[in-house]
Amino acid sequence: MHVDFSLLAPELAIAILGLVTMVLGLVVPSNARKGLGSFTLLGLLVVLGITIASWSNQGELLNGMYLVDWYSRFFKVLFLLAAILVILGSYRYSDENVEYHFEYYSIIIFTTLGMMIMASAGDFISLYLGLELMTMAFVILVALRSSEAKSLEAGMKYILLAGLSTAVLLYGLSLVYGATGTIIIREVAAKVGQGASPLLIMGLVMLVAGLGFKVSAVPFHMWTPDVYEGAPTPVTSYLAVGSKAASFAALLRIFVSGLPTLNDQWAMLVAVLAALSMVIGNLVAIPQTNIKRMLAYSSIAQAGYILVGLVTASPAGVKGVLFYSFLYLFATIGAFTVVAAVYNKIHSDEIKDYAGLAQRAPLAATVMLVCLLSMAGIPPLAGFVGKFYLFATVIRGYMWLAYIGLIMSMVSVYYYLRVVLVMFRDEPRDPSPIEMGSATNITLLIAMVATIVLGIYPGPLAQVTNLAAISFFLH
Repeated sequence: MHVDFSLLAPELAIAILGLVTMVLGLVVPSNARKGLGSFTLLGLLVVLGITIASWSNQGELLNGMYLVDWYSRFFKVLFLLAAILVILGSYRYSDENVEYHFEYYSIIIFTTLGMMIMASAGDFISLYLGLELMTMAFVILVALRSSEAKSLEAGMKYILLAGLSTAVLLYGLSLVYGATGTIIIREVAAKVGQGASPLLIMGLVMLVAGLGFKVSAVPFHMWTPDVYEGAPTPVTSYLAVGSKAASFAALLRIFVSGLPTLNDQWAMLVAVLAALSMVIGNLVAIPQTNIKRMLAYSSIAQAGYILVGLVTASPAGVKGVLFYSFLYLFATIGAFTVVAAVYNKIHSDEIKDYAGLAQRAPLAATVMLVCLLSMAGIPPLAGFVGKFYLFATVIRGYMWLAYIGLIMSMVSVYYYLRVVLVMFRDEPRDPSPIEMGSATNITLLIAMVATIVLGIYPGPLAQVTNLAAISFFLH
């Protein structure tokens, strides 16, 4: 069987980069290891360049087991951008807060590889391998601050609940295989036809539960606040962006591509999960006093918004998911980069300790303001356009879901602005300026500019997401 390895160029490049980074971390003297961050950053930029250069190189490998189309390429660019911004924004943080920072860099690369495999998975085995690579890497990253009880507790909770959810997902995939006799996702659609056996429905419910954990949708969200709070902050931002996006890539592939004829069975289930996630995520975020826990509940609500795009199983819905995932990347990484930089100085994640941040670090406070307002969906920022695309897809048939989304977006403005008021109105206890570092400042500027520009001028991104959504339905 002929295998076109050019289709695998980004995956091969990032696998080699991960191995080289790990070996360098082991053989380079400890006083020279700080250069590993720059090496990793440069390597990821090269892999990003390879991915963009091979954008039009599409095809499938191993009779549909691995799919390379614009849809998967789009997600790979998203994952690589997220990894680049996380590493760029965490130079100083990782040097000062992570004992094994050479492992930190190599494991982030392997996490990204797992996500890329998930985006291109055309069968259950590839999907499971990518998911496990991503999950196990995240377990290590979450518990990387091994001298802190909170980090170890977060790692334990994550591995136990991730193991449980993976078992549920794997059992669901086994039931779908038992009902259809194939592991190739596109062949599942042909085998299912119009009929839905009890075995298949049971498998479908388990798939929703297993992937619901990965995207932190209610009621599978219980791990999110504790893990987000205990993990190193840059890891939290990558978990919020990358893990969520990769899981949505898999969700769309399984449900929209593999089970489209059962849309009547799963659409209402997904709509209810979306509504619950939006309501509970936003309401429980209101009383939070820790900013990482507040952002954790906010991310649960954001998962609810993105699930809205899955309900209709249409090109417009897929486009909405892709578009919003890309916008969410910049807003989330911008907000968490500020949290990491502030923690470096004040060693606190309590919202009240952000008093006077506008005086102590004007750029950080401004970026936090822009990112939070974008998450709330305030025009003309990117989040408004993203929510417009998502809610527009469900106006026919699921109008109630759009209403819930709009109401909950207004509720979210309250707790986002509470942070803004503390930063801009309250007087700081310590007026000394907070030094961010040039790499952190660059990350913050990229996040802020992207959030503003994509809100005012969303056309180019909309065209790219259109192409990706169309290619998803062609393959």
